[in-house]
Amino acid sequence: MKRYLSLIGIGLVIAGLFSGFAAAQTVFAQPAVFGQAPRERGPLVPLDIEVVISRYQGEKRISSVPYQLAVNAEGGESKLRMGSEVPVFSSGLTVTATKEQPAPLRSYNYRSVGTNITSSARTASENRFEVSLYVEDNSVYTGSDKTVPGAEGIPVFRNFNSTNTLLLRDGQTRQYTAAVDRVSGEIVKVEVTLRIVK
Repeated sequence: MKRYLSLIGIGLVIAGLFSGFAAAQTVFAQPAVFGQAPRERGPLVPLDIEVVISRYQGEKRISSVPYQLAVNAEGGESKLRMGSEVPVFSSGLTVTATKEQPAPLRSYNYRSVGTNITSSARTASENRFEVSLYVEDNSVYTGSDKTVPGAEGIPVFRNFNSTNTLLLRDGQTRQYTAAVDRVSGEIVKVEVTLRIVK
């Protein structure tokens, strides 16, 4: 009888371990969404997210660059990385090649400029989606700016980054930030549009 009870106890322990493992799989089936804790995964919904970074000088729009990301709601992050390495003059020396004509020597450093976007989405109530976005935009400003002493003609590197979470419906567009560049006086705006892929 004792042996029979022991076997039942072992069976219950094994069953408990398997049920705990199944529960852990359910809880962590959805990887951590950008900026949020893990949760139980729902059905995947394919989304098209358009991010437009625009610059204005007063009321006049001087640039507008769109980026599109394919994101699956409940499916983890989507990342976009686009940029260039820009040479920046570091120092110069003059070495006399001949008595008549000196040969200049220049050295350069490289700086990364471009745009980085990370996005994820999850389903929300009332047919909406909770969209998390991280936007980083680095650019070069070469205009004449008398507010920066000695900067005339010298490239100035500008950095903009923003993190936000938006509630959007299918086809909805929302502008979620507007910031003024202190060097150029330009206004940076970010617009996001969500569409369900059908």
